[in-house]
Amino acid sequence: MANHSTNSGETIHQQTRKRSFMEIDKPTTTLCTVVAVDHTSLFYRVCSVCEKTLPENPAIGCSYCNFSNTFNANSSGSKRLFRVLMSIATDTKVFVVIMFDRAARVLFGCSANEFFDFAKTNPYAAETAGRALMGEMLTVTLSKPKNGNAQHLRVVSVVPMRTGFQPAIETLRELLRTCRKS
Repeated sequence: MANHSTNSGETIHQQTRKRSFMEIDKPTTTLCTVVAVDHTSLFYRVCSVCEKTLPENPAIGCSYCNFSNTFNANSSGSKRLFRVLMSIATDTKVFVVIMFDRAARVLFGCSANEFFDFAKTNPYAAETAGRALMGEMLTVTLSKPKNGNAQHLRVVSVVPMRTGFQPAIETLRELLRTCRKS
């Protein structure tokens, strides 16, 4: 309980509580540990011109760019961006956050397209990357989702705390080299 005095000299007793991360309006930086990474859906397709989200079917292009670019209708290809769901633990709570491309590149060490291509020839890459990141200590800046329907806090920046940290793609390449030597 906190005590506050008013102008008339009365003392008001207010109960104070720590606010949850979802109640905080400004971005908040915290130290955390990676508990788990959802390796089943690490990326999504977007138009390489306007970055509008596209369906996973590669045959379906961007209707906006195809419509507005009538001189060269096939000019809009697609690319992948990271969208990573992960559980993190702070000193008080374990919860799920979402990390998009800019922040995820720090942990993965490559673009989502690069990782997707690597995973095509190495089918357990996503699962192994998730395991490699488990237990990593991070400083993350969390913000409320911009979309009112979103369920998870967004990781807007991430800094690995371990001195010898190497991105997931480097760990995977190292494991691959070791397996090939055996």
